[in-house]
Amino acid sequence: MNLRDSWYVAAWDHEVQRLKLMRRLLLGEPVVLYRKGDGAPVALEDRCCHRHAPLSQGRLRGDRLECGYHGLQFDASGACVHIPAQDRIPASARVRSYPVVEKCHWIWIWMGDPARADPALIPDFGVLSHPDWSWRGERLEVEGSYLLVIENLMDLTHLPALHVTTLADTAIPANEIPVDYRIEPDRILVERWVLDTPVPAYFRLLASFGKEERVDRWMNTVFTPPGFVRIDIGAARTGTGARKGDRSHAVTTWNLNAITPETERTSHYFWAQAQNFSKGDPSITELDFQLVHTAFQEDLRMIKGQQQNIDLAPDAPRLNLSSDRAGIQARRMIERLIREEQERAPATPVKA
Repeated sequence: MNLRDSWYVAAWDHEVQRLKLMRRLLLGEPVVLYRKGDGAPVALEDRCCHRHAPLSQGRLRGDRLECGYHGLQFDASGACVHIPAQDRIPASARVRSYPVVEKCHWIWIWMGDPARADPALIPDFGVLSHPDWSWRGERLEVEGSYLLVIENLMDLTHLPALHVTTLADTAIPANEIPVDYRIEPDRILVERWVLDTPVPAYFRLLASFGKEERVDRWMNTVFTPPGFVRIDIGAARTGTGARKGDRSHAVTTWNLNAITPETERTSHYFWAQAQNFSKGDPSITELDFQLVHTAFQEDLRMIKGQQQNIDLAPDAPRLNLSSDRAGIQARRMIERLIREEQERAPATPVKA
């Protein structure tokens, strides 16, 4: 079961085009995305109310979407406005229209009660629109539940074991500074620091650190339900005040993740890697993206295997470790929001 009263990422902005209808399965529902003549994105149920044909196999007639089976036409609100075979249009001739917002290069969709779709609730991914940052992103297809992706991102102790040849040296090792967990009503924060440590190869490759330099490093994660994880990763020359908030001697990358359920067992994974030190040098942005992309392929293979085992034995017990704390709390937060959503829903009348 998925949380419906929430914003999800449906697509990258460049995926949704004016004259190209795009079908995407979101939370188990077929959705067709396109743009009107003024460029505004539209999301409709991809199921004609007549004989359930996919509207994405139709065509646009101006701003109207025409079903490719019998020619019924729908406006952006989902209302049927033309039926070739008859003049009368039944009141029930309509498909669902979903609230959509284009922000930070993503097309956001609200799958629940339209009256609750407040754009102010969209999580902050402003780095993707900030002029001081360079970035590259993509969409990955995940053969696993979005909850497995969230657990993966919230427990970065997996880096040394799973990403031996890619991101292993970026992990923050256990040290005298304990991991700081903060569980708030609408987000989870996890801060990891290590001070006065050698520069990892990752930062020597991307930034202008010498091999013998010492740095203070951090890897701080923010989870926002139901499927958003932002990871603030950086390094500063030792003793320059980064932990106290002075990043004038630091380099920072943001790993930005938005995971949208496709079905109960598959997911859309929208992500980007951003840097504040590579403006004017696209090769740095590309290198950082490729490093993380390669590591994510390792994650996806592992998550696919997890999902296969879960499907074979859904009730098999799981052993929880101390490092699982943030992932467990993320699941509980989502479960709480789903319960609250169900309590708001009107009761289904009982038939006599």
